[in-house]
Amino acid sequence: MGTLSLDLFITLDGVYQAPGGPDEDPEGGFEYGGWQAAYSDEEAGESIMANIDAMDALLLGRKTYDIFAAFWPVQSAGDPIAAKFNAMPKFVVSRSLADASWKGTAVLSGPADVAALKDRFSDIHIIGSGDLARPLLEAGLVDRLNLFLYPLIFGTGKRLFPDGTGVPAAFTLAEAPRGFPNGAVSLVYELAGSPITGITIGQE
Repeated sequence: MGTLSLDLFITLDGVYQAPGGPDEDPEGGFEYGGWQAAYSDEEAGESIMANIDAMDALLLGRKTYDIFAAFWPVQSAGDPIAAKFNAMPKFVVSRSLADASWKGTAVLSGPADVAALKDRFSDIHIIGSGDLARPLLEAGLVDRLNLFLYPLIFGTGKRLFPDGTGVPAAFTLAEAPRGFPNGAVSLVYELAGSPITGITIGQE
């Protein structure tokens, strides 16, 4: 059985929208696109690339797929991220997309199809794709969270769990937290079941 990981660049207030560029995703009037680059450094880049190198399949929601499919196929063949993404098997979950234009992409209809991927691949990663990640987390299909936390607060933008969504779940730290020179922090968690609650601090 393979592992399904969610890779997310996220701010202190939980925003994951448009880290890569000013025009990446202006939906909802979001004015802060392109916030990740100011905190990039060699160590963070190496950590992100290690995550990408580890994956053997890429899973995306429709909106993130459209962004990636318009960008990565036209990047230089010498770009290691572009080379990896363009060559690997890719899957997009969509009810409206009939034929994916990005070479090597298959269209899936929903979470049940995603579950079947774990029998075919050893290390599947979702990048961004909050609208897809939410139901997969709620279905218990996401095994690992690879979070890159950035020292920013916007007060607006897309969040993984808007108010009133999500189901209770607990995670355990799978790797030691790692801070990078320009302020980003890598946090890696694995699903650990249900939260433990109802205990007063100090009770044995």
